[in-house]
Amino acid sequence: MKPMQILNTVLLAMVLVVASAGGAYYFFQQSGSGVAEAASTQPAAPVALPTPIFLPLDPFTVTLNGGHGQILYLEITLRLTDTESQRLLNDYMPEVRNRVLTELSRYSPSQVQTTEGRAQLAESLRHTLSQAYQPQPNGPLISNVLFTAFVIQ
Repeated sequence: MKPMQILNTVLLAMVLVVASAGGAYYFFQQSGSGVAEAASTQPAAPVALPTPIFLPLDPFTVTLNGGHGQILYLEITLRLTDTESQRLLNDYMPEVRNRVLTELSRYSPSQVQTTEGRAQLAESLRHTLSQAYQPQPNGPLISNVLFTAFVIQ
């Protein structure tokens, strides 16, 4: 074979390879099954949501303010944002219970019998229990106060 024929054959082979690659690229782009597109359409790995941290408190029974002997029986569960808050509240549980009892004794039956009054009580308890417990510099992170039993007699 002459060197010119070899050069022409190599050039023809290169043109065929480039044309084939271009045709394959065009086909995959049109059909929507290109490798890049297939990789981008795979669903993202689900984000692991943190497990909620709940701290149930022992039940409370308190005589309501101005309630003529009316008693409130209450079970509370605290929703916390971290395990450090859970540890802190467990360590200071006598003070936690004292704060709850003190706050509950400020309410009258008419205040806690309404939906708005219970929401206000829950927010008041969340605020009170989130304060620092001495000598700790920071209080626990409480995201919600949940009433799991609420009975007025």
